Amino acid sequence: MKQGVKRTAMAVSLAIFGVSTIPTALAQQTQGADNEVERIAVTGSRIKRTDMEGPSPIQSIDASMIDGMGYENLQQLLERMPSTGAGTFSTRGNSQDSTANGAAAVSLRGMGPDATLVLINGRRVAISAFAESITNSFVDINSIPVSAIERIDILKDGASAIYGSDAVAGVVNVILKKDFEGLELNLGYGGTTGPSYDETTASMVWGAQSDKSSSTVILDYFNNSRLSADEMGQYGTANQSAYGGMDFRSSRGYPGYFYVDGVKTIDPDCPEDSATESGSCLFDYGPYGLTIPKAERVGLIGQFDYQINADVTAFMEVAVQHNTSEAGGAATPLDEDAGLTVPGTHPDNPFGQDIEIGRYRPVDAGARRWDISTDTLRMVAGLRGVFMDYDWEASIQKGRSKSEQSGNQSQGWVRVDWLQDQINLGNYNPFGGVTNPDEVINDITTSLVRRGESRMTSVDAHITGEAFDFGDDVVMMAAGVEYREEEVSDIPDIQFQRGLIFGTESVSAQAERDQYAAYLELSIPLAEQLELQLAGRYDHYSDFGSTTNPKVALRWAPTDEVTVRGSWAQGFRAPSLAQVGLGPSEKSVFFVDQYRCAATGLDCESLDYNIQFSGNPGLEAEESESWNVGVIWAPVEALGLSIDVWSITQDNKIDEQQFGLVYDAECNNQNSEICVRLAPQAGESLGVIQKIFNTYQNVSSQEASGVDFSANYGLSLNNYGELKFNLDWSYMNEFEKDGLDYTGEYGYPENRWLFGTTWMLGAFDANLNISYIGEFEDTPDIDFDGILDFEDNQSRMVDSQFLVDLQGGYNVSDSVRLVLGVNNLFDEEPPFAIGNGDSDLYGYVGGIHNPRGRFLYTKATFRF
Repeated sequence: MKQGVKRTAMAVSLAIFGVSTIPTALAQQTQGADNEVERIAVTGSRIKRTDMEGPSPIQSIDASMIDGMGYENLQQLLERMPSTGAGTFSTRGNSQDSTANGAAAVSLRGMGPDATLVLINGRRVAISAFAESITNSFVDINSIPVSAIERIDILKDGASAIYGSDAVAGVVNVILKKDFEGLELNLGYGGTTGPSYDETTASMVWGAQSDKSSSTVILDYFNNSRLSADEMGQYGTANQSAYGGMDFRSSRGYPGYFYVDGVKTIDPDCPEDSATESGSCLFDYGPYGLTIPKAERVGLIGQFDYQINADVTAFMEVAVQHNTSEAGGAATPLDEDAGLTVPGTHPDNPFGQDIEIGRYRPVDAGARRWDISTDTLRMVAGLRGVFMDYDWEASIQKGRSKSEQSGNQSQGWVRVDWLQDQINLGNYNPFGGVTNPDEVINDITTSLVRRGESRMTSVDAHITGEAFDFGDDVVMMAAGVEYREEEVSDIPDIQFQRGLIFGTESVSAQAERDQYAAYLELSIPLAEQLELQLAGRYDHYSDFGSTTNPKVALRWAPTDEVTVRGSWAQGFRAPSLAQVGLGPSEKSVFFVDQYRCAATGLDCESLDYNIQFSGNPGLEAEESESWNVGVIWAPVEALGLSIDVWSITQDNKIDEQQFGLVYDAECNNQNSEICVRLAPQAGESLGVIQKIFNTYQNVSSQEASGVDFSANYGLSLNNYGELKFNLDWSYMNEFEKDGLDYTGEYGYPENRWLFGTTWMLGAFDANLNISYIGEFEDTPDIDFDGILDFEDNQSRMVDSQFLVDLQGGYNVSDSVRLVLGVNNLFDEEPPFAIGNGDSDLYGYVGGIHNPRGRFLYTKATFRF
């Protein structure tokens, strides 16, 4: 190795990125009396470097920072980070409106989980068996236990030239603990001070080292109780009109409405405050939801190394995770498409003639509930070593994610054919909102199951080392090849496929592909303090073709205090297997049927309708271009400042067309095959919408840009200990999608920041973290007609929010540590929002704000 790095410079580099375990890292990497360090692998490059400060912007969150924030759930932790806190989803609010219940994802820059590549120890992992929003594939971060994490590297520029597909907005690389020696036990418990909710955690880390081998085993357990929507007051009802919001109660009511002699007729017993002018009887499904579902996770991770000889080491990683969760919604919503009728001979029929059931909800059958279980398995085995001064590695990986959603007969799943049978027999009474006998309910309910499985097999090999001399220095290189096979299947219950179950979003998908790739990366020292990084990658996919992506980056250190960095890259995202292999899949959306309202004066309020999707095998890959320019200034060892200006442009974005555009084009035609309506009643020109067909296409583009700023400062208080401060701030200058500028609009605040401070005095330490989410505009579709109109209409603003977390820790001895903390110290409620008429119906923006409230917790660590 021809260049060394001073220990002081290394410390500053690490401080810039928020890595707090500087002494440990340096102790492991320092070699020789000249304070030179060995080359190490860092996120964003395949080349082993002599420092962690490369030409790309990386934020590292180490184990001590994770501990100091107090979260035992990776999604809760990442949603506080300014760069990863928008555009994602979690188990919060699990309901029938989610197609990936029990899972959670991370999104960089608000560009969505499908534009963020998640790695574990630098390697891809199998995607979730269930896609979110029908086709949005992602890595379920609930399968990664927090107790197993050594650090999280967030690479905040495009990295397809290094890692391949999906790294459009960047990479989240989770590095697991290894090379541990001894035994560590961690126990934790916490709960809210408001509505009853608690979390229990336990983990064990064991490791052993010898001259030739290393073993680390981690056992993890996490459990949280249920927080039901009916405990949430204002945030547990779909009727937000009393709070200044919309009434999003469902038109599928209890009681409902009927067609008598072809005339829409509301049930005479519909409560006055639920009856609408157009004859619907509204139902508040909100209290039946789960704000936070009950969940349990058990995991085992093992990492093993064995030195075969001086030049070759065998390694293996094994990870097994079993997660259970639940999802909930109100009783089955039925509409005209169910085709239910009531004979005039029915003993409870108040109309004395044959009638048709319009929209109705058998609440007496109970709220619908899913039980969800997910099993993930990951195994990596390989060899690494040194050959002629080149580091090399070859490995094979098998990964699987298997999920099942099931509901039994006691969980509210009504079959419409069995319900019709019981109505015909006069046993089931659909009038007046009555409660039918249990034996009748048993005859109309069923059990069902949805099964999904995602599999991945990959083989990779790469080398890194000195390529050739370049003047008085040397060009470093990394080169490698990869091969990967993936397959996914998502199979709904046959009763869904036969149209016998209503009201739950149903997904069907099945596809497979194989892919091979080759890449080359060079680090060229143009001058003593000027480094050029060149990278290129070729990928070939069996189902849509090939792509080649370059990356160019520069790092210039004109002085010991200043470093300038810049990067430019092209990227891509292959169509997800769910998008390619999508079968008939449905979701429901609230909007106003303007055409029917104008023609008949009926259904003039925002009601819920079904949208059905199918796959598109002709999808092309999404393409992207990104750049980043930044400056790091470290005038003294205790202070580090950095600022980065970034931009990402993504073309051929795969998305559904706004259903409002489809509605405008098709729904004024009774005979349309795209907007399918039921037969109109007597005297009407348009019938009730049965469903609107839609698909996924390369229809849009995304362009995002902004500024990131970070600061770290350490201060010695002499006899009063030490203080450390850090600030991460992200400003979004632009977020344009499909010609619309979302900056400062719904779910896209311009400003987010996280400030943290740590005080250490002897055996005591304290952490204070303050996170800020800026304001943004409410109601993106102000008239709820299915067409986003926020650029033409000014809505109210959703207020900004400050959240304060506080934690204190005390090291009783070298073997015992106790921690007491509180998240959301001041019990801040989520800012009020009218909502978007789709996922946010309960007075707040679920993807941005957490309604959990103040959370107190305690932890204990025992080391042996």
